[in-house]
Parts: sequence; C-alpha cells; structure tokens
Amino acid sequence: MDPAKVHQRSPSEGHDAAFRELMLHDAQKSLSHELGRLVKTAPPGQESSIRAQFDGFERLFARFLQETGPSVKWEDIATLPSEAIKPYSELQTSFSKEAIKSMLDRLVVLKLNGGLGTSMGCTGTKSLISVRNELTFLDLTVQQIENLNIAYGANVPLVLMNSFNTDEETEQTLRKYGKMKVEIHTFNQSRYPRINRESLLPVARSCVEDTDSWYPPGHGDVYESLNNSKLLGKFIEQGKKYVFISNIDNLGATADLGILNFLLNPRESPAPEFVMEVTDKTRADVKGGTLVQYGGKLRLLEIAQVPKDRVDEFKSVSKFKIFNTNNLWVSLEAMNRVVENHSLHMEIIVNPKTLDNGLNVIQLETAVGAAIKNFEGAIGINVPRRRFLPVKTTSDLLVIMSNLYSLKHGSLEMNPKRSFPAVPLVKLGNSFTKVKDFLSRFASIPDMLELDHLTVSGDVTFGRGVSLKGTVIIIANHGDRIDIPPGAILENKIVSGNLRILDH
Repeated sequence: MDPAKVHQRSPSEGHDAAFRELMLHDAQKSLSHELGRLVKTAPPGQESSIRAQFDGFERLFARFLQETGPSVKWEDIATLPSEAIKPYSELQTSFSKEAIKSMLDRLVVLKLNGGLGTSMGCTGTKSLISVRNELTFLDLTVQQIENLNIAYGANVPLVLMNSFNTDEETEQTLRKYGKMKVEIHTFNQSRYPRINRESLLPVARSCVEDTDSWYPPGHGDVYESLNNSKLLGKFIEQGKKYVFISNIDNLGATADLGILNFLLNPRESPAPEFVMEVTDKTRADVKGGTLVQYGGKLRLLEIAQVPKDRVDEFKSVSKFKIFNTNNLWVSLEAMNRVVENHSLHMEIIVNPKTLDNGLNVIQLETAVGAAIKNFEGAIGINVPRRRFLPVKTTSDLLVIMSNLYSLKHGSLEMNPKRSFPAVPLVKLGNSFTKVKDFLSRFASIPDMLELDHLTVSGDVTFGRGVSLKGTVIIIANHGDRIDIPPGAILENKIVSGNLRILDH
C-alpha cells in the first residue's frame, strides 16, 4: 500500500475521539485557571464561599463538555408503573393535635425566592409584589407558617433561597416580621460566571464586577447551596426530617399534613426519599414537565429534552396525563448524602443569552425536580389542582384577586359558591402586562364566580361592579377603546371594537 495514500485518508474515529478529548481537557483546564484567577479578586472573607461555588460550577462545566447528544432516547421511555403515582385521595387527612405538632416539628419549609417580577412589568423581587388585600407573596407565606406554629405549638422554620438579584431587598423586608412566631432563615443560591459562547471562558474579569457577568444557575442549585450554607447540617442536627420545597409564587403550595404524614409514618417501609406533587394536565399545561419511567427510575421529562418530531406527542393530554407542580418533598438526610458523595445528577439546561454589549454567552442551569432520579423510592403524588396556583402573569393575578378565592391565614380557598372547581382560563392582552397598567384598567375586580373563559385584547377598561359569566371575549381594534360600563353583566358575549355586544 502506498504510504502517501494512507496519510491522505480522513482521520479515523480514534483520532477524532483523541482530538476531542484533548480539546475538552484544554477547555476544562483553561476554565479552571480563570476561576482560580477570579477567586483572588474576591472581597475579604468571601474567598472560601466563592471557591465552594466555583467547585460546583466546574463540575457542571465538566459535564457540559462530556455529555453530548440527547439526554433521553425517546424509544427508551417506558410507561409509568401504577405504583409510581399515588392518588392524593388515598392519604390520611385526620390527625390529633399532638400528632400534627409532632409531624410539623420535623418539617422545614423552603421557598424558591430568586426571581424578579419582570414577567409582570416589575423591576424588583417578585415575592414583594402585592397579590391580595395589599399582601405580598412573602407576607402570605409568613402568615401561613406562623398560623401553623401558633395553632399547634410547633416550630416550622421558613427558609428562603434568594439570588444575588433578590437578596438585599428581601433581607430589608424581613425586618418587619421580627415579632411573628416564625423562624426565618435565608441563603443565597450560587452566583455562577456567564461563559463566552466562543472561547468557553468566563466573561467576568473580577468577582466584584457588574451583575451582567454573573447569573443564578436555576433552582436545581438548591441542594448544593443549602449544604454550603450549613443550614442543611443544622436542620438534621435539630431532628428535622423533610423539607418541602416550592416556588414562592405558587399560592397553592401550603404545608400539607396528609403528604407529611405519608412520609413520616409510612405504612410500607421505608418512606420515599423524594416526592413530587403532580396534577392532571389540561390544555393550558401542555408545556409542563412530566414524570416518566426511564432506565428503571422515575425521571422528570421537560419539553426542552423532547425531539422536535415528538413535541406534539409530549403535549398530548391522553399520553402524558400529569405534570410537575414543582412542589417537592425531600428527605434531608438523603439530600445530604447525594450532595456529599457528588452523586447528584440533573440534566443541564443550556441557556443562550446575548448581553447588552452584543456578546453571546451561555448559562448552565439545572431544575430542582430533575434530581428525582437520584433518590431512593421516589414517587409522584397526584394532588388536586388547588395546590397549583402559580402567579406568573397579570392574567393569573386577576384570577387570584377575584371573588373566586377567599383568604384564610395566608392561604387561598376556592369560594364555595363556585359551582365547579376548575379555574377559568384568562388571557389578558399586552395593555395589561404590567401590574401598574393592569390595576389602572379595573375600577374594581369583576365578579368572576361563573366565568369559564375570558379573553381581552386592546385598550379596554372595566367599570365598578362588572360581572363576567361563561365565555367572554372583548377585543378593541387598534385605535379604538372599549369601556365596559359600571354594573355591566356580560354572559357568553363577544364585545368588538365599536362596542357592539354579541351573544357568544
């Protein structure tokens, strides 16, 4: 064989693999060097904390380099076994006061509090937006926990995971709860460096640089950060057994005694180390993550992991009947174990961003529910829809502020006069996106007890005492304005640009 011809052949797969291995090694080494340089710029006294965060980032970055291809093979997804999802109706719900106190004393409540109110046109911390009776998400959460502690003589601590975006404002606000019967702890989720998409190196030149160079890496960071804060070890020493984790903007996520009892007093031993609350999917929830059986374990499947040609199948309400509410119950000792032995593995979400200066960067993030596969005996509990009341937009806010709900000890309860439990579907247009604009368009919040569906588009205002029933669609054409008069009753109506009211 002609040696010259041999050298003209394309590199073998072995050479390709070796080249890639070398490239990955160089990228990891370069990142490690840059992080080491950044640590030296840390403010006095923060070096060890920042080093611990960077260690977590290096592990995440190494996985990002090594793990190529899809995180799931669609054909390997198996049907959920019947025992994987427990119906909420099977849980015990009646307990003595002594039993409730004993259970609550072993519980920690943790709220994910890292988000800003940008989706609702607000610049500050989202949990400080008023949602009902001038009370904020944080006010309602503190009220709920204080009510439990007073009613049962218990000591349930409230823990807030802040981000560097929300920490300062939250800490200032916490002073007003000083005399309330609730022990409040805070810790910050990690502050990871944004990575230049081309060089794969941090864009930050110093640890004290502007926030554009840094990001909070998603709520999957709660496990590592709770451990780094020393709170995890402290709670275990105090005899706490489970932590209930949820988004602070989910007003349905209250401490549930039935689920807590199921975990602390299992009929079949041992108790699950991880419980994910799921609820029945409707057409409004088709993008929500779902639970699947994969590789013999329960796994959270998010829409971002689904091949493009399978997205419609993923959205199917008949095939994937439930979705993740992000209400999670986790054994503290099991959490400590998986963090300490570095066996915690969550799918990486690569989030591309373009900074104001035009620089393309990537953020490596993880989702808290994706950790379910790392815990023994993990299951889902199919809970009623009332445990999932997220407020992401002003459309959600209208529902929460309406007479569909009443407020009791910081918890929302569906009005008993509502003849069916489903929450109406509300879609408000761009004129309502910002909370300030939204509030200015309602002289008072309409009566929505009999509403099924509301769509509002364009420049629309509502007078005092309006009642909405059935399906109501209000569309003001560009340049037109519609003022719904005080006391109007709209039942199955379409209101168009020139204020003609039609039966629907």
